[in-house]
Amino acid sequence: MDSVSVLDLDPLIDDPATRIIVCCGAGGVGKTTTAAALGVRAAERGRRVVVLTIDPARRLAQSMGIDSLDNVPRKVDGIKGCDGGELHAMMLDMKRTFDEIVEAHADADRARAILENPFYQSLSAGFAGTQEYMAMEKLGQLRAKDEWDLIVVDTPPSRSALDFLDAPKRLGSFLDGTFIKLLMAPAKVGGRAGMKFLNVGMSMMTGTLGKLLGGQFLKDVQTFVAAMDTMFGGFRTRADATYRLLQAPGTAFLVVATPERDALREAAYFVERLAAEEMPLAGIVLNRVHGSGAARLSAERARAAAENLDEGRIVDQGAGKPSGRGSRATSPESSESPEPSDPAAHPTAELAEHLATAAAVTTSTTGTTGTTRTAGSTGSESEAAPTAGADPDVQQLTAGLLRLHAERMQVLAREQRTRDRFTALHPEVAVAEVAALPGDVHDLDGLRAIGERLAVGRMP
Repeated sequence: MDSVSVLDLDPLIDDPATRIIVCCGAGGVGKTTTAAALGVRAAERGRRVVVLTIDPARRLAQSMGIDSLDNVPRKVDGIKGCDGGELHAMMLDMKRTFDEIVEAHADADRARAILENPFYQSLSAGFAGTQEYMAMEKLGQLRAKDEWDLIVVDTPPSRSALDFLDAPKRLGSFLDGTFIKLLMAPAKVGGRAGMKFLNVGMSMMTGTLGKLLGGQFLKDVQTFVAAMDTMFGGFRTRADATYRLLQAPGTAFLVVATPERDALREAAYFVERLAAEEMPLAGIVLNRVHGSGAARLSAERARAAAENLDEGRIVDQGAGKPSGRGSRATSPESSESPEPSDPAAHPTAELAEHLATAAAVTTSTTGTTGTTRTAGSTGSESEAAPTAGADPDVQQLTAGLLRLHAERMQVLAREQRTRDRFTALHPEVAVAEVAALPGDVHDLDGLRAIGERLAVGRMP
């Protein structure tokens, strides 16, 4: 990270000009948690914030202490805000948002006809792209109210992170498609001419599709299209307006990823797409990054020390003094006395210090328990490497911790290689690293902890 620009998020969320933050990325990378943590931090720094999530897992509601979220923003209690800072949260109800659009842009009779139409009910509940488009609609509605200083959007957990950007264009293609235009034509012509057009122009199509889909389905589609005809232009207009809103200077995109190959490949693709669409990218949030407080103890040295323990070769715990098995300690690589500075071959105070830190860091993120302590440690108690006469169970535990540390160091090396590949391709993108936590975030304190890590922007 020394050669990479570190993403500083506090100035971003503090800036009054920042009105929308969009958290995007592949599924399962922590977009919901990131959006919620940013919302909490911004609110507690004095801004009026609403977090819009489209995550069906409802983790956001649970972490904020709300029984349930719906299509109406709900105030979150327990926010320690200053200068009037508040946090509201809501979960997109795709069908309800679609219904609200119909009710707002059609008279009562036509709205009722649309809402009761079977094809509309299927379309509003699960048509491909509807969720992403409705997320855009809801974002436009929230921004138009001008009730909040900052809107944080958690994009849908789609198959592709690009669905959120593509939704308006896909809807426009659907509405402008030949099939829809053909179904709209009878309503535009009207009366007997319309019926004649329908009978002549659609006879062949209805004969074929009627067998495949059923005549009633086609009739439902035509009724829906006729009722929605006057609203189609409004859909396109609002979609275009929201798209321009996403390109405006007051919007910031955060690409969320994990230090894994597939997630960062998707993140790189999204970074390139945002640049092509001229949308403002603030940077990338790299979640669940692993670290170690004993990074000086390499995987190779930790494994070597564990093997020595298993073979009973570690017999000395003095400050570099030989043990009672002979005047010289035996190294698996050499018959010469090992250098005191090599903890893999001679685990004196340095190895004990490494092992203590490795065990503390490793167990904090894996849940492993069981420690041994030395009474004479300076500062805080540290874990001691076993002595010649140590309990075999203690030696076994120590060897296990060393192997666990070796595995952790391998994970760190793999994550670093993956990060390096991404930053080599996109050196201009600022990166914020968030350390992996030992468990799931389930309350406001957990979200505050994530927010603090986001603000720091790099591993300790």
